[in-house]
Amino acid sequence: MSSRSNEHGRAYEYACLMNLESQVSKIRSCVLVRNSCFYAAQKAWNTLSDADRHIYETSSLAAVFQIFAMEPRITEVSDDSLELLIQPDSEGKSGDVRDILIVRNSITWEIGLSLKHNHFAVKHSRLSSQLDFGKTWYSIPCSENYWNAVNPVFKYLAKEKASHSRFCDLPDKENDVYIPILKAFIDELTLQSDSHKDMPARMVEYLMGKYDFYKIISIDKEKLTRIQALNMHGTLNLPSKEKSAEIEVPVVALPTRIVHIDFAPNSNNTVEVYMDGGWQFTFRIHNAATYVEPSLKFDIQMVGMPTAILTINCIWK
Repeated sequence: MSSRSNEHGRAYEYACLMNLESQVSKIRSCVLVRNSCFYAAQKAWNTLSDADRHIYETSSLAAVFQIFAMEPRITEVSDDSLELLIQPDSEGKSGDVRDILIVRNSITWEIGLSLKHNHFAVKHSRLSSQLDFGKTWYSIPCSENYWNAVNPVFKYLAKEKASHSRFCDLPDKENDVYIPILKAFIDELTLQSDSHKDMPARMVEYLMGKYDFYKIISIDKEKLTRIQALNMHGTLNLPSKEKSAEIEVPVVALPTRIVHIDFAPNSNNTVEVYMDGGWQFTFRIHNAATYVEPSLKFDIQMVGMPTAILTINCIWK
């Protein structure tokens, strides 16, 4: 993600946080946690034009009222205070993709929101000779066969970096870099999913988040905010003491096996992974910089999802 996109994302977090505080405080006591993440988001917000601020406020407010309808514990009137805070980006490395937390400590309850502004990427994970993606993604270290296949490629990239080569000038990056790396990736996923039956579920928890959450996507050109409820462990949509949610959020089953994994048709840099239950992802590998680095980055997209994932499109008024 570019620095500009990153700043826009922070500004959108700020808009959502402030709209949450404004609307919740009309109903019950709430506390806005002013941590370093809050001030970073506020700084990004202050760089926006008035027109962009209006768009961000409109988009996030549309989401807030739908979240209220699905989470009655937010608006439940009680003696405790509800906390609102932005999480550090570093939490995402350990599988917590939630940007904003809504917390009630008195009942040991919290939900999270993951915010996206005009993009749909799931992850931007890296591969290198030092990064064991298996251990990070699903707690199973990569096999010796994987390392034997990828290490020559990363040594080649390290040599090209020392020569200050540009990635676009490599003579055959598809056959020298992309294809051998992705073949090793395919073989490793196949091996580990065959050997460990819970591997597909763990992988989805890494990609989508180890905690349940609502994904909120602002699609400015279409003037709508999309909400997706990722309720994989049944912690969303819980009733308050006095009422149940106005909108029911189904529990989504995690996958148990990889059904299909291969290169995407007519592609040398993208792998498709289809799992049971409707979980479908693409992994496009690329160099993240102009000059060669001895690592590569995935652009991971969710291209198919279980039918149980509730999706709500909020048209802006």
